[in-house]
Amino acid sequence: MALVALGRATGRLFTEALEPTGLKPRHLGVLGRLRLGPLTQQSLADAVHTDPTQLVALLNELEAAELVSRRRDPDDRRRHIVELSSAGSRRLAEAERRVEQAEQRLLAGLTLSERGQFAQVLGMIVANTGITIDCDSVTDASVDIDTC
Repeated sequence: MALVALGRATGRLFTEALEPTGLKPRHLGVLGRLRLGPLTQQSLADAVHTDPTQLVALLNELEAAELVSRRRDPDDRRRHIVELSSAGSRRLAEAERRVEQAEQRLLAGLTLSERGQFAQVLGMIVANTGITIDCDSVTDASVDIDTC
């Protein structure tokens, strides 16, 4: 139960930290992945492990805020290519700064050694669940937790 309570509290902390940016945690995964380069909508849905229908709603929000753009794929007019805009890059950087500050508040009571131990244990928990963490997109893709 402690992990559930911690997950909820952490979710609230990060949601509140992001509020001034107009972004929600679910937006960060999309923007972070697009920082690596444009993708088709389907590839983006796969990369951020989101149902394509839900991704369309997220992209509509991000496009309305001019943080991403969508265009037809010249090689296949049925597909859309999604790209991070300059404004999206700036907003993502601001959001990441705020998330980092929230993380520092969350871990403020831990020594440097304890933070290292926490990262190691968290990495083991992540490995045991079979999920992987992509620090760039703050979503499920694969990167060693210690590199975050």
